[in-house]
Amino acid sequence: MRDALAEARRGVGRTSPNPPVGAVVVAGGRAIGRGWHRRAGLPHAEREALADAVRRTGAGSLRGATVYVTLEPCSTTGRTPPCTEALIEAGCRRVVWGSTDPNPRHAGRAEQVLAEAGVEVCPGVLAGECDALIRGFSMVQREGRPWVVVKSAMGLDGRLTRPPGEGQWLTGSEARHEVQRIRSEVDAVITSGETLRRDDPALTIRVPEFLEGREQPLRVVLTRDPASLPPGARVFQDDWKDRTLVRGGDLREILRELAEARGCCTVMLEVGGRLAGEFVDHGLADEMIVFLAPMVTGGDVPALGGTGVAGPWKLRGVEFKRFGPDVMTRGIVSR
Repeated sequence: MRDALAEARRGVGRTSPNPPVGAVVVAGGRAIGRGWHRRAGLPHAEREALADAVRRTGAGSLRGATVYVTLEPCSTTGRTPPCTEALIEAGCRRVVWGSTDPNPRHAGRAEQVLAEAGVEVCPGVLAGECDALIRGFSMVQREGRPWVVVKSAMGLDGRLTRPPGEGQWLTGSEARHEVQRIRSEVDAVITSGETLRRDDPALTIRVPEFLEGREQPLRVVLTRDPASLPPGARVFQDDWKDRTLVRGGDLREILRELAEARGCCTVMLEVGGRLAGEFVDHGLADEMIVFLAPMVTGGDVPALGGTGVAGPWKLRGVEFKRFGPDVMTRGIVSR
């Protein structure tokens, strides 16, 4: 299953509105096929792994094999045929999966379909790790909105700006490279009109290896006054200007539109402290990524504003990583 998880991670940021899924076929005590879901509309991970096994060892090797997959196999026809059907036709003896399908219309159906066909099933293996991998997809299924990641960088004084004339960067090049990688995990980057006017950010993935196999993320500018936005801003002028949206109004409804009309499962906020605080106060912040720079900025913008309506809360599953002189804290909001 850990090998299947490694396969699934290759699809993070590439598969929405579908979840990233990985699969491994095992026969005779060894892995004979591997696969991952590459993009919505393309074959699912199970079919990719079965096809890989056939290429390597021939179709006969599938009879009696065990397939490990990070998510319960689909059992209905959508843009692709059901994977349960492929597993049964291949003659697999056993199917092991991690996450139960979070779609209530599909949850548990694979177990029934496969068992009726005489295939042994073993659900729930490394379920926690598999669930974490599809948290964006699960949020869309549960609440009809994407998973929201709040990304921020601050100095030791809790501020995210520097005095005029000192430049906008708080963190070093290593931390900014990690932000590029994180952008490649999300479907949209949300910013504010204030941030657009102050910093003119590009909000793009500029590291070729992170962009490979995926589109630039949507850029969503939130403002109550669209007329105040600078028409010469990079998000309105660059090669991806057609992937820039301007929205205002209820935050939850904006997120619902991104999920329903744009297929977004995960979005990231790159905004000032006031707007970040609004998301937190409305219970719309699911994950926090904070880069702490070893400086007292002397700026006037706090990294997180708001009124504390949604508090108190802590982070769980916290990880700390150092990037040059900067320290990143990343964790899930536990309300």
